[in-house]
Amino acid sequence: MIEADGLAKRYGDRLVVDSVSFRVETGELLGLVGGSGCGKTTTLKMINRLIEPSAGRVLVDGEDALAVEPHLLRRRIGYVFQGIGLFPHLTVEENIAVPLTLAGWERAAIHARISELLALVELGPEVRGRRPAGLSGGQQQRVGVARALAASPRLLLLDEPFGALDPLTRDRLQQSFLALRRKLGLTAVFVTHDVAEALVLADRIGVMRDGRLVQVGAPRELMRDPADEHVARLLETPRRQARVVDSLLRGPA
Repeated sequence: MIEADGLAKRYGDRLVVDSVSFRVETGELLGLVGGSGCGKTTTLKMINRLIEPSAGRVLVDGEDALAVEPHLLRRRIGYVFQGIGLFPHLTVEENIAVPLTLAGWERAAIHARISELLALVELGPEVRGRRPAGLSGGQQQRVGVARALAASPRLLLLDEPFGALDPLTRDRLQQSFLALRRKLGLTAVFVTHDVAEALVLADRIGVMRDGRLVQVGAPRELMRDPADEHVARLLETPRRQARVVDSLLRGPA
């Protein structure tokens, strides 16, 4: 479970995140959406203290995150970075092994765990010795997810994980991630600028604007009853796209 209570982040006179509060129940995925610069990534990074909040607090399984050493907190929370974030000079195996090595796992246990993780994210053993440059974008993203899951975290943070992929690869990874999350029972916060992606993946969606959380609700709730004009405009794009596709399907053969 993750709970944000009055989270705020200020850089000098600029308030980037302003009194954001939400709760993510065990096994739930909350999608944070909004335009560039609305504060969603900063909010995500405050959960595991990659960015320290200026005010407010985060509770992780009921424990104040500020009471936990940052490196120990991050071992409990997997993080999938925007732009994948793999180390280019390391092989796939070495990339996935990073959090396990830091946690003091022995070599044999690391080797076995990497085999499990590659199977979990649907990658074959032949990729173990490759470097990121030798992988497709979709394969690189799967390695990023495997690394985030390496130490068996129950909580997962994802920052635009599929944003740079082509539509077909993106759709495959979205469906793969949904199946993976259900299998592992993960609690997750997912940042995306793509409202359609949030509608597909999230149990609930939080809409941010100018550092504030303006509405939180289930996808159907937001579609039916947007809190304001800003939320309504965000949801109009996937609604309009759905109408176009529907008209094409209903049109003459």
